Amino acid sequence: MSTVLVVEDEALLRREVRTLLEGAGDVVVEAGNVEEAKAALKDRGPFDLIIADLRLPGGLGTDLLPLAGGTPVLLVTGYASVRSAVDAMKQGAADYLSKPFDPDELLSAVARLARGARRGPDSAPPSKVEGPRLLGESPAHRELLQKIARVAETDAPVLVLGESGTGKELVAHALHEGSARKKRPFVAVNCASIPDALVEAELFGSARGAFTGAHADRPGLVEAADGGTLFLDEVGELSPQAQARLLRFLQESEVRRVGDVRSRRVDVRVVAATHRDLPALVQSGAFRQDLYYRLRVVELTVPPLRERGADVLLLARVFVSRAALRWKRSAPVLSPAAERALLAHDWPGNVRELEHAISRATVMCGEVVEAAQLSLVPDRPSSPGTPAAPTSSAAPPSGDASLEGYFVRYLRENQDQMNELELSAALGISRKTLWERRLKLGIPRPRPSRRG
Repeated sequence: MSTVLVVEDEALLRREVRTLLEGAGDVVVEAGNVEEAKAALKDRGPFDLIIADLRLPGGLGTDLLPLAGGTPVLLVTGYASVRSAVDAMKQGAADYLSKPFDPDELLSAVARLARGARRGPDSAPPSKVEGPRLLGESPAHRELLQKIARVAETDAPVLVLGESGTGKELVAHALHEGSARKKRPFVAVNCASIPDALVEAELFGSARGAFTGAHADRPGLVEAADGGTLFLDEVGELSPQAQARLLRFLQESEVRRVGDVRSRRVDVRVVAATHRDLPALVQSGAFRQDLYYRLRVVELTVPPLRERGADVLLLARVFVSRAALRWKRSAPVLSPAAERALLAHDWPGNVRELEHAISRATVMCGEVVEAAQLSLVPDRPSSPGTPAAPTSSAAPPSGDASLEGYFVRYLRENQDQMNELELSAALGISRKTLWERRLKLGIPRPRPSRRG
């Protein structure tokens, strides 16, 4: 059991974090601004971990660093201030998470940082809920785990392939945790979520005066991963210019910030992932062949959920337990009919789709999850090699309407009545994906009105 101080001015998010951590067995103290946090540190400390938003009323989360003593500080930041979070790590912050974060991502960070902070024989054992794990017993999954164990001990670049929702980032985490770099940073970058105009500066940093608004030297995310692991998700979305910069870094292990003439030596292990057909992109000229070969020194393929047999039921039971903790209710059981429906479904959205289906059902059911409460849309026939359409309770209609148009319309019609968790569950996507698509399509998240 850990004692955690949560400093966040958004009351709804603060309550969500508290509910999640208390469900995992932690003790949580809340603060809504810097002054409340200082009072809590003085009157209710010591804490095993401080989780603080970077931007707070009355100051910054970094204002707490000098007061934290030996307590690790986990910063939470929006996309626009990722570079500020990297700067904060240089000032002494233990790590950072980008909003919106998945619950498992937060639980994993808390388990890692708070456990490392505790000392002495009275330390409590770690929580049973320790965040992301590669769960499964099927032959295909066991084969993947064996490959990860062999590859993790090396520094070889790894290319992780697999359909959307299969858990490619979990594979990257497992490679990091199984390596000698596990105590160093793990920095994940979704290449598809960064605008083309900013991707080079975000990855490689920028020098003062490099562009309008660059008032100081800024390290990039590659430098933030120095000594650890850099995970490049959706690497197939990088622009040609960014591909060239990444190739140079892989060849020379040096980065040159945008607008700078100096190079800096950086030691990172690169793990890349994509659901795209990279050989086809190479053939069409959209992806550099030399970069492709540099990234795929080792290639790991994550099997789709439909090829993992009874792992579907194993994962479903785990997700039922997690959802029950999250919603603070007793865990229901799956009815025989629900189990048959889970095994019969094709799962085009893979593990992510399964988790959202179980989460919805856990909210709606009583003591037993029935098949109808899973809200599974019958699988649509598809031609070989063509991914099936996503399954969700907000499935788009057939016809001429595009998925993107449907997404925009559904979001605008429902975002005033539903929160981000409900919207992502209805659309069958993660909160992180919802946030990324908002960013791409220019649909801001409505902010709740704040009372003074």
